[in-house]
Amino acid sequence: MVQVRVSEGLLEGEVVHNEYGGTLYSSFKGIPFAQPPLGDLRFKAPQPPKPWDGVREAKEFGPKCIQYDSFIKAGLLGSEDCLYLNVYTPKVNPDKPLPVMFWVHGGAFMTGGSNDDLYGPEFLLRKGVVVVTINYRLEILGFLSLDTKDVPGNAGMKDQVAALRWVNKNIANFGGDPNNITIFGESAGGASISYLLISPMTKGLFKRAIPQSGAALSDWSQTVRPRERALAVARKLGCYSEDDKELYEFFKNQPIESLTNAAAPISLAEANKKGLEIYFSITDEKKFGNNERFFYGNVVDVVSNGIHEGVDIMTGFTSDEGLIWIEKETLNERLDMIRNFPDMLVTKQLSFNLSVHQQIELGKKIRKFYFNDGVRIPEDWEQLVKYYSMNTFIFPTMKFAKLCAGAKKNKLYLYRFSCKSERNLVAHFTGLTELIGSKPVTAHADDLLYLFNAKLLNTKVDMKSYTFQLIDKVTTLWTNFAKFGNPTPDNSLGVTWAPFTLEKEEYLDIGNELVPGVKADHEEVQLWEKIDKLFGSPTQIVTADEI
Repeated sequence: MVQVRVSEGLLEGEVVHNEYGGTLYSSFKGIPFAQPPLGDLRFKAPQPPKPWDGVREAKEFGPKCIQYDSFIKAGLLGSEDCLYLNVYTPKVNPDKPLPVMFWVHGGAFMTGGSNDDLYGPEFLLRKGVVVVTINYRLEILGFLSLDTKDVPGNAGMKDQVAALRWVNKNIANFGGDPNNITIFGESAGGASISYLLISPMTKGLFKRAIPQSGAALSDWSQTVRPRERALAVARKLGCYSEDDKELYEFFKNQPIESLTNAAAPISLAEANKKGLEIYFSITDEKKFGNNERFFYGNVVDVVSNGIHEGVDIMTGFTSDEGLIWIEKETLNERLDMIRNFPDMLVTKQLSFNLSVHQQIELGKKIRKFYFNDGVRIPEDWEQLVKYYSMNTFIFPTMKFAKLCAGAKKNKLYLYRFSCKSERNLVAHFTGLTELIGSKPVTAHADDLLYLFNAKLLNTKVDMKSYTFQLIDKVTTLWTNFAKFGNPTPDNSLGVTWAPFTLEKEEYLDIGNELVPGVKADHEEVQLWEKIDKLFGSPTQIVTADEI
């Protein structure tokens, strides 16, 4: 038993034995960082938590935010009352305050949570840091925008800010250093971290940031036509009004089951795309009175000029990110669609800005680059993975790194993650074992199991094993960065990881060996840079020969 006083009252956690290293740590679960977002608070920015009398037990996780889990086919789970976080600390009263690592989970802004089923803290705690994991509202509840004062959007991101503010205010009582907070997250969590780096609501709340496999420049991280999406869902649920007040009342009074997994496409191209589509994410907020806006403006301009000055950044991607978009059941159909309709290869943001002629011309050039003279079914699945990896994760990360390096206000480290062991399980979880065969891959999210002790695996890693050496290496890099702003402050890992510059484009390949390199995936990045440059003006007609 261990007690800590926070601004709302007294918390009672528990002392836990860390099976990785044998030390003890203190665990505090299910701490409310905001009021339950129920009733009139649905879709609103989070409100400060209410104080309690006596001792509040912090030994059980709060519920995950309500979601329809299509990844592990778990169906509907969680609760609308879900704004809770967890704090794990090696020492409540250390000799000097400990660095804090604040984790934002991924899951396409649709699924996920802060519990130790995926995000057990033991590997990181070995390295002497405080670990915080948080929940935030998902999908429609977290990201609906009517472009009105009542529903301006970004409620889920404001949840993250509220959790970060709570941590700044209270973490010293857990032994953490509020002046040394590193925010980190993966996938939608990585995009979230990228946005937290530029949000006017977060200045001064953290010292360092690690966006993993997600960037503010990923087209899936920003909602296209948010109000149109809201209207499409309303129509799907039987409401055909376009009146602001009527729409708000309709959404506010819907049973929660109706709003979960209720997204609707707003274009024929979206409707025809097979596989996971992210319909609700971050919105360019309009100004309403004194409302705090999480994000507004053109994201490229803001990243170019508005990353919080002096914050150290470490960002990167896995070597086979795009496997996450492959579904065995629809693979052949998807390849056939690309063979017949090259505009399927045009990204969502571009498809809304380009003419049909431009989309076909651009699609042909992309198809030629990845599939040469023809799409072979199903043999070209690996080329499809390369395409998805680049346009969905790698190019947005590279563009983010280059804009950041160009502004020269932040030190940035770039990585490519390619570790391979029995902990690379994502391709198998998603049913692709037969497809990939014996080929070793590092899929989207495969980096997580080298950072976190996922309890759902129900296995203990032998600390004398080669796999644990990889875990130790990865957690050393991450916690070194959190402690010192430099992942290789000495030669203990046998490598020096140089910061990224525009001149050399330095990066570290974090594989079974640590290998420094320059110009990651250069040929592909050049193609996408050319596309980005040529199609910067939506009115410009470009022929295939120009690309």
